[in-house]
Amino acid sequence: MDTSPALLLLLTLGFCEYGHGASLEIKVTSPKDISQLRVGQRLELECHTDKSQGASWIRQDRSGTLHFIVFINSISRAMFEGSQRTSTRFEASKDSTIYQLAVKSFTPQDQGSYFCVMSLNQMLHFSPGQQAFLPATTTVAPSTPGPTTQGGTTEEPNLTTPDPDSRMQEDPNSSCLALLCVTLAGLCLLLLQLLATTIVWPQLKVAPTPSRCTS
Repeated sequence: MDTSPALLLLLTLGFCEYGHGASLEIKVTSPKDISQLRVGQRLELECHTDKSQGASWIRQDRSGTLHFIVFINSISRAMFEGSQRTSTRFEASKDSTIYQLAVKSFTPQDQGSYFCVMSLNQMLHFSPGQQAFLPATTTVAPSTPGPTTQGGTTEEPNLTTPDPDSRMQEDPNSSCLALLCVTLAGLCLLLLQLLATTIVWPQLKVAPTPSRCTS
């Protein structure tokens, strides 16, 4: 039965101890400045080790979840997620004791910390994490123009009441609270009606039909 490398990695995490004795170091070969990573750019990482028996690449996202990428064995064969020999997103190779990983076209979902993992003497050895994130984009708030003058007359700023819809968008919590209150009020009225019906119904009696006199 073919076993996925991701499953093997999880089993290794469950039954082996963590070790720090092996020498694992990640170097970024492209881009030159990892802090200027761009969407669509190729990201190339190298894991320099002192062993050639095989290593795995994993990624940890912002939430802390680990994602298996590839396992490279001692004869340079790569096995990607799902026991696939190739990947549309990644490339992996091995040169002596150096394990390479390349993200073909970097996307926001590829952001995270990349680790090189090696199993040695029933112990897992992790490299320091290499962070790969897109630069944070900052938006500049538009400046408010000052009052303009026409023919020597200064125009006062518009002091009209803001649109209720925009206020509801600005404060969604208040609108949700109001909707919840209305719903609860409707439920209370419905319960009162059912309670009143339950109390009054047994007291209602059908008047007897008068009998006809026969001569």
